[in-house]
Amino acid sequence: MLNFVSMETSYWEIFSGFAKIGAFTIGGGYAMIPIIEKELVNNKKWITEEEFMDIIAIAQSAPGLISVNVAVFMGHKLKGTPGSIAATLGCILPSFLIILIIAMFFTGYENNPTVVSIFKGIRPIVVALIAIPMVNMAIKSRLNLLTGTIALATAILIAALKVSPVYILLVTGTIFTSITLYKNKKGKK
Repeated sequence: MLNFVSMETSYWEIFSGFAKIGAFTIGGGYAMIPIIEKELVNNKKWITEEEFMDIIAIAQSAPGLISVNVAVFMGHKLKGTPGSIAATLGCILPSFLIILIIAMFFTGYENNPTVVSIFKGIRPIVVALIAIPMVNMAIKSRLNLLTGTIALATAILIAALKVSPVYILLVTGTIFTSITLYKNKKGKK
């Protein structure tokens, strides 16, 4: 999936597509997923919805920010390493500049009652922005009894028992890789 390099897409298109994502997303992380999907799948048509779900799964599993991981993978798919650089710069530069401007001009306002009220009002919106992509991803993943049980067990292990997601990924990855290898080996006999 990630080894295709397109000569048709310019570095500027990659940069500007991800700059749009980076500049107009409030909440970061999971809240960015619907905007990333709209830009990459619907507007640019660089990937299919199924490829998008695969890239999100990889981006969530890799260390770092989801949006930057998606930018790296998508940029590489489109134009190799230079495409990854263009996409990553497009993704992080708008946010960096916005935060820099805020830090320069609004220092000292963090305790202002109006600013505090604004941020308290934004919090529930950010929660919704995070919840909606999670529900949409569950629907698009076509959860069945097995995968739904795994998702529920994972949520319980992380939330209630404080098990590190790294251990869960390692265990489930090992189990499903072993099952797949066993099935392939058995199928060849």
